[in-house]
Amino acid sequence: MNSRMGNRAVVLGGSMAGLLAARVLAESYAEVVVVDRDRLLGVRESRRGAPHTVHAHGLHARGHLILEELFPNFTAELTEAGVPTGDLGEMRWYFNARKLRPARTGLLSVTAPRPVLEDHVRGRVAALPNVTFLEEHSVLGLAATADGGRITGVRVQRRLREDGDGGEDVIEGDLVIDASGRGSRVPAWLEELGYQRPAEERVKVDLAYTTRHYRMRPEMFDGVQSINPVASPAHPRGAFFGQVGPDKCILSLTGILGDHPPTDPEGFLEYVRSLPVPDVYEAVHDAEPLDEPVRFRFAASVRRRYERLTRFPDGLLVLGDAFCSFNPVYGQGMSVAAIEAMALRDQLRREPRPSPRPFLAQVARVVDAPWEISAGGDLDFPGVEGPRTVKVRMGNAYMARLQYAATKDAAVTDGFMRVAGLIDPPTALMRPSMVARVLRHAVRRPPAGESRSPDGRSGPVRQPSR
Repeated sequence: MNSRMGNRAVVLGGSMAGLLAARVLAESYAEVVVVDRDRLLGVRESRRGAPHTVHAHGLHARGHLILEELFPNFTAELTEAGVPTGDLGEMRWYFNARKLRPARTGLLSVTAPRPVLEDHVRGRVAALPNVTFLEEHSVLGLAATADGGRITGVRVQRRLREDGDGGEDVIEGDLVIDASGRGSRVPAWLEELGYQRPAEERVKVDLAYTTRHYRMRPEMFDGVQSINPVASPAHPRGAFFGQVGPDKCILSLTGILGDHPPTDPEGFLEYVRSLPVPDVYEAVHDAEPLDEPVRFRFAASVRRRYERLTRFPDGLLVLGDAFCSFNPVYGQGMSVAAIEAMALRDQLRREPRPSPRPFLAQVARVVDAPWEISAGGDLDFPGVEGPRTVKVRMGNAYMARLQYAATKDAAVTDGFMRVAGLIDPPTALMRPSMVARVLRHAVRRPPAGESRSPDGRSGPVRQPSR
């Protein structure tokens, strides 16, 4: 393991960001090594190092297009394996307790269980002749030149041996990619080498997902792929209820600011009953559960400002959740990782050993739009801490109007989904033709719709601040 082959890239982390990085690195490096603390190959269940993968995930629009480019026939492979795919705009979306008008956008959403999706991607990456996976290894730190100016590899340790942890080894590499997720230790390792830690921006949401799987019956979805009452300030409880296989569906409940969905079956079902629309409760109240409810907590969205550092070692790059971790309810993480991988590919084609600061600046530009969408949207909740700039307040006021207009006009739904799917930038929603459609239906910010209980009664709503 200590022998130097040269022209080797090392990827820290074997989840989606690391897999996509390995895929594009394989085009430019003689050898790519993916290091992860868990067993990876052949794993189709949620694993210890990625507990969030048990919950609802969607590979939407831009991310789907990129994966199809990197792995030709990927969609057909998933479909043959029974993974549901459908038009993003034809799902049943509720915002502020109102149903958006469906729109055929041409943008696919893949709703495979996250571990199944990763297994398909991992299998395609592992089939590349110059990619190897170093499983069940902890990364102890970075290896560097004496002056700390260049990263030369990583120090690793074998895990889970009968006689305890194995000895320390060094994997040398010309390039190290940190795709180890939101728990990345690179900021601390940089500090040990004499560099500054990146500044962090945090939006504290105190979110929790609680998820349960059910045996699917055809009538549950009435022809749609998923039913999604999205949380809003007036209706802060939300859900993602969708098909994930031929006879299996997933229900992930979301609760923000400490209002977390329970994990006991009775409390879980009561939380479902309290959603602002009755569709989900009517589908699952007498359904056959396949497991017990499981919770995952997400304290805050975190953006690390690596691009603002004035000094950074050569031979090291950062992407994925290690760079920016988004509130998962927006479904951006996998697509952003895919866009970052394509940015890495472009950089590698110009420069086989990329200069870190220009690349980190490029990743920051990739992150800008999805961060604006998710962090700005979270700040519409009065209890979420963070600076509410004029841009944020005006953006949220406009989005409330736009979401209302989308309940009347399928063209607005189409434009909204193109931005949510990261196909178009948020500025596309401010084009004169779109603004005209929005204002035709909502000159003033409309009140939120009333919640409807499963027995058909309407309930009061808490109005958002203007």
